[in-house]
Amino acid sequence: MVTFPNAKINLGLNIIRKRNDGYHDLETVFYPVPWCDILEIVPSDEVTLHTTGLPVPGDVSSNLVIKAYELLRKDFELGPVAIHLHKIIPMGAGLGGGSSDAAFALKMLSEMFDLFLDTSLLNNYAGMLGSDCAFFVENEVAFAHGRGEIIEPFQLSLKGLYIEIVQPDIAVSTREAYSMVKPGQPGLNVKEVLKTADFDHWRNYLVNDFEMSVFSRYPQIEQIKKGFYEFGALYASMSGSGSAVFGIFKDKPILTNRFPETYKVWQGVLE
Repeated sequence: MVTFPNAKINLGLNIIRKRNDGYHDLETVFYPVPWCDILEIVPSDEVTLHTTGLPVPGDVSSNLVIKAYELLRKDFELGPVAIHLHKIIPMGAGLGGGSSDAAFALKMLSEMFDLFLDTSLLNNYAGMLGSDCAFFVENEVAFAHGRGEIIEPFQLSLKGLYIEIVQPDIAVSTREAYSMVKPGQPGLNVKEVLKTADFDHWRNYLVNDFEMSVFSRYPQIEQIKKGFYEFGALYASMSGSGSAVFGIFKDKPILTNRFPETYKVWQGVLE
């Protein structure tokens, strides 16, 4: 069985408060993006994970796909599987690639072993693996709150618009980003700003709270955002807590030598 776990972007990201459990309450809208990894899971004589593509740090036991398998094996009789993950979505970018891989693995394993897990159960398991894993279960535009695991459908379509995502050769860890951010209640929350697809309004009020501190430490990330606007982006922002920046365009942006060769650049059409 082969699937294609996709990335996401954050449209707005407000860090509201730090919780007693060490996490933060936040508000954001997740939007799926068709930049995909490739995940294959097949029956085997033993449990294995093989990765290709971008280097995946850490040992096998720390990989979220293996953690998804082990999580289900605690509650169900799963046979051994061979897993091949071809990594395309960059890590440390705020694009949710690892979370997507884990959520897609849960769905694949449920189908492979006839577990018949409904969306609610899949969401519960996904929430145990990571704060934004649950989004990728239904993989549709959603308002997320709590620590990111509470997912509500959200009506917003950017279908047909172009997106360009750029990640410089910098990885911003989630822990690093949260250590620098200052929580607070926004003047306008994400839902209010996104009531209208008025991109001028978005540019003024749709804020990623991580940008101020991340840009001050890594000015080259801020330069990517400024560059998008210079090339006519309707809206641009850093995604999540990571280093990737996206620009949304009415027409397909022209790829020139705008970025160093070490930067990862991807273009696509939003669905």
